[in-house]
Amino acid sequence: MSSPVSRRLFITAPAAMAAISGGLPPLTAEAQTAAVPANGTLTIGIGGAVTSVDPHFYNASPNNGLAMHIFDRLVERDAQARLQPGLALSWTPVSDTVWEFKLRPGVKWHDGKDFTAEDVAFTVERTPNVPNSPGGFGGFVRSIKRVEIVDPLTVRFHTEGPAPLVPTDLAAVAVIAKHVNGTATEDYNSGKAAIGTGPYKLASYTPGDRTELVRNDAWFGPKQPWAKVSYRFIGNDSGRVAALLAGDVDMIDQVPTSDIAKLRRESRVKVVETQGLRVIYLFPDFSREGPPNFATDLNGQKLATNPFRNLKFRQALSAAINRDALCRQVMEGTAQPTGQWLAPGTYSHNPDVKPDTYSPDRAKALLAEAGFPQGLKITLHGPNDRYPNDARIIQAVAQMWQRVGIQTAVEAAPWASFSARNARQEFDIRLLGWASTTGEAAYTLVNILSTYNQASRLGSNNNGRYSNPRLDEVTARATSTLDDAAREKLLQEGVKIAMDDLAFIPLMQLVNVWAVKRGLDYNARADERSVATEAKPA
Repeated sequence: MSSPVSRRLFITAPAAMAAISGGLPPLTAEAQTAAVPANGTLTIGIGGAVTSVDPHFYNASPNNGLAMHIFDRLVERDAQARLQPGLALSWTPVSDTVWEFKLRPGVKWHDGKDFTAEDVAFTVERTPNVPNSPGGFGGFVRSIKRVEIVDPLTVRFHTEGPAPLVPTDLAAVAVIAKHVNGTATEDYNSGKAAIGTGPYKLASYTPGDRTELVRNDAWFGPKQPWAKVSYRFIGNDSGRVAALLAGDVDMIDQVPTSDIAKLRRESRVKVVETQGLRVIYLFPDFSREGPPNFATDLNGQKLATNPFRNLKFRQALSAAINRDALCRQVMEGTAQPTGQWLAPGTYSHNPDVKPDTYSPDRAKALLAEAGFPQGLKITLHGPNDRYPNDARIIQAVAQMWQRVGIQTAVEAAPWASFSARNARQEFDIRLLGWASTTGEAAYTLVNILSTYNQASRLGSNNNGRYSNPRLDEVTARATSTLDDAAREKLLQEGVKIAMDDLAFIPLMQLVNVWAVKRGLDYNARADERSVATEAKPA
């Protein structure tokens, strides 16, 4: 049951941050006097929109955070991404191509029916086959070729070859109930199929607003102190802070960087943080060789070929970005420049891959080598309500590109519409974030950077359609290598191949920050998910 992530500790984020100017509204009288009552309602204000209750629809942090309340996984991860027993009490490789999982006895679905191995088999079958998924979970079951039900509480996963990451991968997959026949996403959103084994039951779901949950007293885990949980989407940064200070919510995530210093000095509010697993990056479009959708020459004429497939052009874009300035001025100390997708200290982080050096002169030279000595016009897309300061980041990057001759328009949109367009390869280059919640490089290599192949379930979230056969080969070898040390070397090789080729342009690693009201403690999670099970009365 060992996992590579259990061998390393994450770097603790600095406790102090630079002083930030600006004021905050005072706490209301109710907020000043009200502690958070156990057995009451916990209200969580989240900054990212939940797009579905279906736990297999979209591998996005807000969706996953909500799903963790309703559904359980065979294997769970603690706040520092270390594997823990969930619906499975143990997992053992019985041969190079077979994993045996012993299931937890006595577990009940929310409707009172028994959880069995039949549900696990149904989950594995359904996971990669969700209609209209903009980026699902198929990559996590890609290595499983056959599910054998040994008995109601024993299941074996048969793989074509050695698959050391099966337990790690299954920690990402919510287990669903076979008997409710939940195949359509709409059935989960309506509540019909949203029958889980998790700590809370679905009471109601209002897209773009909130999800109401009630405690599942039959849950096998620790007794939860909250009778109800209200999971509210508050996309506006100022609105989230105001809701906390007014006492409308008990905790918020994605705390605006401009408010952190003031909140730290507010005795009735506590700020908690940890080094995150999310990289913020720019993903170019590799899906078309011909004219891109938005880029033109300086006269507005369409280009004959897609410049984003040109490594020199991608290198020019990267060299023109001042990552230190982004982290210092835009993120106000809540991010660190990066040249890859894992933080130092995590398994398979490659210490030889450094953040790109800011050099406008080198960017201009590379731009000329790419065939654009006079520059060109492009559009940078991004969400405006998904990641901390996302709209500000793309504005700042656009200004940096302007300085080297790349005339850059900016278009920011709400996550719900942006993510759908992103999945259709509509953008030439866009801002995205990806959290390697497994704490190792394969999570990104398999889901983001593997050549998209629906049949093999690789590249499920590769919305830029990047493809590199050499990287695919290294990824395949790494994910079939049983020895931890040998696998780490292969994963580090994959990190270097991908970043040398600028498969995407990494910008920064985020620090995850929450603010909670007096009377509440929150165990900050490296995967940035806001879950009621980590919140306790102080």
